[in-house]
Amino acid sequence: MSLKDKVVIIMGASSGIGAATAKYLASHGAKLMITARRKDRLDEIKDSMPESCISTLKADVTNFEDVQAVVDYTVDKFGHIDVMYNNAGVMPVNSLIKGQRQEWQRILEVNVMGVLNGIAAVLPVMVKQKSGHIIATDSVAGHVVVPNLAVYNGSKFAVRAIMEGLRQEQRVNGIKTSIVSPGAVHTELYNTINDPKNKKAEIETEKSIGLNPNQIARAVAFAIDTPKDTDVNEIIVRPMKQTV
Repeated sequence: MSLKDKVVIIMGASSGIGAATAKYLASHGAKLMITARRKDRLDEIKDSMPESCISTLKADVTNFEDVQAVVDYTVDKFGHIDVMYNNAGVMPVNSLIKGQRQEWQRILEVNVMGVLNGIAAVLPVMVKQKSGHIIATDSVAGHVVVPNLAVYNGSKFAVRAIMEGLRQEQRVNGIKTSIVSPGAVHTELYNTINDPKNKKAEIETEKSIGLNPNQIARAVAFAIDTPKDTDVNEIIVRPMKQTV
């Protein structure tokens, strides 16, 4: 696997898929800049892998200045960026009749603007390099619409469309684009669900059929570890028992 010395930024790396991906890539020799709002969690990952090249920085993906600071720091430290992985996300579950406008706003700020902030910050660097790879965590919900997830569905459909537009615009500059769309996975995403009934249902689903985050980390690594002329644009990873 040719991940050794790849310079990778992971936004939203403090838990779940982001943390699993950080550990997987670091174990294969990648040089990482891992970021999240919970820096203590990031430092735990770094401390658990003292032989690996891991830097940590606190950042909120909804704050463009934070994201730009991550990109600038990474370029200053390593001289270039190979991969930007926009992984941060939230998943409040509620029917539209509930009118949870604050939840809707948060979904759009994190899931959509968070990805756009990552793209806006890193794209000038990659265009100058004439190389790079931008990855986003999408979801099965970005391919299939289900009740009580309409706004979340909308955010993930938006990410899918944005990333396809990015591919079409930047393929001439040697920039790869990928989305990884997981089904149910054992993560802390259920903590962003405010409705108690929906939260309980999500926890039960993850316990019964959810994938280990390491499985998604391997999909991310697969997308990264491709020849220069190959771009894996979309990967959907579902538990075998998932119906949707």
